[in-house]
Amino acid sequence: MDDRYRLEELKREGRLRWMGSESGWLAQPNEVVDALMHDGYAEYKREIARSGHTETGGMWQGINPTGSVASAIWVQRPPDADALVFIDIDGRPVTEG
Repeated sequence: MDDRYRLEELKREGRLRWMGSESGWLAQPNEVVDALMHDGYAEYKREIARSGHTETGGMWQGINPTGSVASAIWVQRPPDADALVFIDIDGRPVTEG
Protein backbone atom coordinates (compact mmCIF):
# COMPACT_ATOMS: atom_id res chain seq x y z
CA MET A 1 0.00 0.00 0.00
CA ASP A 2 1.19 3.54 -0.77
CA ASP A 3 1.98 5.25 2.54
CA ARG A 4 0.48 8.46 1.17
CA TYR A 5 -2.88 7.08 0.00
CA ARG A 6 -5.01 9.39 2.18
CA LEU A 7 -2.67 12.33 1.59
CA GLU A 8 -3.29 11.85 -2.13
CA GLU A 9 -7.01 11.90 -1.44
CA LEU A 10 -6.67 15.19 0.46
CA LYS A 11 -4.74 16.63 -2.51
CA ARG A 12 -7.42 15.57 -4.99
CA GLU A 13 -10.08 17.18 -2.79
CA GLY A 14 -8.09 20.45 -2.59
CA ARG A 15 -7.62 20.16 1.18
CA LEU A 16 -3.83 19.64 0.88
CA ARG A 17 -2.25 22.26 -1.38
CA TRP A 18 1.46 22.63 -2.20
CA MET A 19 3.00 26.02 -1.45
CA GLY A 20 6.26 25.94 -3.39
CA SER A 21 7.50 29.28 -2.07
CA GLU A 22 7.47 27.76 1.46
CA SER A 23 8.30 24.14 0.47
CA GLY A 24 5.32 22.98 2.49
CA TRP A 25 1.61 22.23 2.36
CA LEU A 26 -1.41 24.35 3.22
CA ALA A 27 -3.82 22.16 5.16
CA GLN A 28 -5.62 21.56 8.42
CA PRO A 29 -3.09 19.71 10.63
CA ASN A 30 -5.73 17.38 12.08
CA GLU A 31 -6.70 16.24 8.57
CA VAL A 32 -3.06 15.43 7.76
CA VAL A 33 -2.63 13.52 11.03
CA ASP A 34 -5.91 11.66 10.51
CA ALA A 35 -4.79 10.67 6.99
CA LEU A 36 -1.49 9.31 8.28
CA MET A 37 -3.22 7.42 11.08
CA HIS A 38 -5.72 5.94 8.62
CA ASP A 39 -2.81 4.66 6.56
CA GLY A 40 -1.43 2.72 9.52
CA TYR A 41 0.72 5.14 11.50
CA ALA A 42 0.07 4.93 15.24
CA GLU A 43 0.71 8.14 17.15
CA TYR A 44 3.68 8.06 19.51
CA LYS A 45 4.29 11.77 19.95
CA ARG A 46 2.27 14.96 19.64
CA GLU A 47 3.16 18.44 20.87
CA ILE A 48 1.29 21.70 20.49
CA ALA A 49 3.05 25.09 20.67
CA ARG A 50 1.09 27.95 22.20
CA SER A 51 1.49 31.64 22.80
CA GLY A 52 -0.89 32.37 25.64
CA HIS A 53 -4.11 30.62 24.67
CA THR A 54 -3.38 30.69 20.93
CA GLU A 55 -2.02 27.63 19.14
CA THR A 56 0.99 28.69 17.05
CA GLY A 57 2.05 25.31 15.71
CA GLY A 58 2.82 21.74 16.58
CA MET A 59 4.27 18.40 15.63
CA TRP A 60 3.07 14.82 15.34
CA GLN A 61 4.97 11.59 14.82
CA GLY A 62 3.69 8.10 14.16
CA ILE A 63 5.08 4.67 13.43
CA ASN A 64 3.53 1.82 11.45
CA PRO A 65 3.97 -1.94 12.00
CA THR A 66 6.86 -2.12 9.50
CA GLY A 67 8.82 0.52 11.45
CA SER A 68 8.18 3.33 8.97
CA VAL A 69 7.98 6.75 10.67
CA ALA A 70 5.81 9.66 9.56
CA SER A 71 6.09 13.22 10.86
CA ALA A 72 4.03 16.35 10.44
CA ILE A 73 5.19 19.75 11.68
CA TRP A 74 2.96 22.77 11.28
CA VAL A 75 3.00 26.50 11.74
CA GLN A 76 -0.35 28.10 12.34
CA ARG A 77 -1.25 30.99 10.08
CA PRO A 78 -4.06 33.49 10.72
CA PRO A 79 -6.99 31.74 12.48
CA ASP A 80 -9.15 31.65 9.35
CA ALA A 81 -6.35 30.20 7.17
CA ASP A 82 -4.89 26.71 6.78
CA ALA A 83 -1.62 25.99 8.57
CA LEU A 84 1.69 25.50 6.77
CA VAL A 85 2.45 21.78 7.21
CA PHE A 86 5.72 19.95 6.55
CA ILE A 87 5.32 16.18 6.10
CA ASP A 88 8.12 13.58 6.17
CA ILE A 89 7.97 9.82 5.79
CA ASP A 90 11.10 7.96 6.86
CA GLY A 91 13.03 11.24 6.86
CA ARG A 92 12.09 12.08 3.27
CA PRO A 93 9.96 15.17 2.70
CA VAL A 94 6.60 14.61 1.04
CA THR A 95 6.57 17.20 -1.73
CA GLU A 96 4.35 18.16 -4.62
CA GLY A 97 5.87 15.60 -7.00
